[in-house]
Amino acid sequence: MNSLIGRANDALQTLASQVGHNFYPHYHLAPPAGWMNDPNGLIFFNGQYHAFYQHHPYDENWGPMHWGHATSLDMLSWQHQPIALAPGDSWDKDGCFSGCAVDDNGVLSLIYTGHVWLKAEGDDSAIREVQCLATSQDGIHFDKQGVVLNPPEGIMHFRDPKVWFEDDCWWMVVGARDERGHGQVLLYRGSSLQQWQFMQVLARADDSMGYMWECPDFFSLGNERILMFSPQGLAAKGYHNRNLFQSGVLRGKWQPGGDFKLSQPFTELDLGHDFYAPQSLVTADGRRVIIGWMDMWQSPMPTKADNWSGCLTLPRELSIDSKGDLLIQPVREIAALRQTGLTISPIKLVQEQQILAENCRSIELQLTWNTTASDAETYGVQLGDSQGMGGRVSVYVDNQANRLILDRYYPQYGLTGYRSVALPEQGLLSLRIFIDSSSLEVFINDGQACMSSRIYPAEHQRCLSLFAQNGQAELLRGEYWPLVAR
Repeated sequence: MNSLIGRANDALQTLASQVGHNFYPHYHLAPPAGWMNDPNGLIFFNGQYHAFYQHHPYDENWGPMHWGHATSLDMLSWQHQPIALAPGDSWDKDGCFSGCAVDDNGVLSLIYTGHVWLKAEGDDSAIREVQCLATSQDGIHFDKQGVVLNPPEGIMHFRDPKVWFEDDCWWMVVGARDERGHGQVLLYRGSSLQQWQFMQVLARADDSMGYMWECPDFFSLGNERILMFSPQGLAAKGYHNRNLFQSGVLRGKWQPGGDFKLSQPFTELDLGHDFYAPQSLVTADGRRVIIGWMDMWQSPMPTKADNWSGCLTLPRELSIDSKGDLLIQPVREIAALRQTGLTISPIKLVQEQQILAENCRSIELQLTWNTTASDAETYGVQLGDSQGMGGRVSVYVDNQANRLILDRYYPQYGLTGYRSVALPEQGLLSLRIFIDSSSLEVFINDGQACMSSRIYPAEHQRCLSLFAQNGQAELLRGEYWPLVAR
């Protein structure tokens, strides 16, 4: 097996020398080269953060899944490590699919899905998926320990284990598809990482909630339990479920040995174009943080032309406020990446454009609009050329729809269309917008909502400006900072 990892690392090193950097991120985790999708094994272990991820090191397309690996002191500045897992054993010969990492008495342990195609590659009608274990003595090199959990009778799609320790034993949730083609999450209890007992179906889909629930995660937040997962097969409904697949949460109560009692219906976590398969970790100081894959299946990925594909979102802290609302905010560590800030003076925009930065590649922008005093049909911020022509992305208020819009327009790549969230009822709209070489993330009113999308501006389309159309818009305050990873 070490020869397989060695060969994969050699191929990755060769491909990395051919990577184009026009769209490569400054402060988001992306592969050195090749393909990336789901984040795996997020953990704080022995004084540093580890992020593993689904990875194909041989080229920029999805292929037999390896586990890429990076480490960080702040979840923002990442150091690439050797590939952690390569497929090739009888139980994972076609892929080391998604999973998690835990600290087992000082041993960094990976629990992942071994995947085997029983017919042709890519034919989901006949597969075998089992849960497997790999361990490391140094946190970098891993030894496979084989299969630790087989699927229940009649279950074929059975993947993405998330493990935690509670009530003096190990617990695992696994995503599955039942015999009727409905998604579900299965719960197991373990006396060790190699001995597991099925406990119950923790949650299951009805006819409207999808045919497969991927990447489950189950954790405490405040006085609640959160089941986070990525359902496949949800029908679009109005402004919701607009992407091919979604990611979101069910909230409720749970105690070991009991049922998961729901208190709220499924809620999407991110309403942008590109967000999938989030996984959580607990930080060194006890915060619950999630990171997702900032791409979407079957979406054009222009970076493939540069020999890489895929990146992860900013780390985001989850919390529940005094009103019971779930908040999603960028981790406070991002402030350490700020360079000298520039203040935007209060302004009333009337049928005009105000340029903030001519060449915006890596920036945090904070804006506070007075929505009560703003009657423009649309107003907000745009990244494009100085004439407002060609490819662009905009984040703006649509006063007629009473929504905040994230609209991207890159027709040369087949990427056009918008996503949106309802505007808050109060008269202030606070935005934190993070722009990187090929991504935009916006956090609304201190985490009440967020939208994440990949963007692909040409060299002359990185002018950042404020605008208002058909009326007046009042900006109360603004500030922006160039961001540089340490």
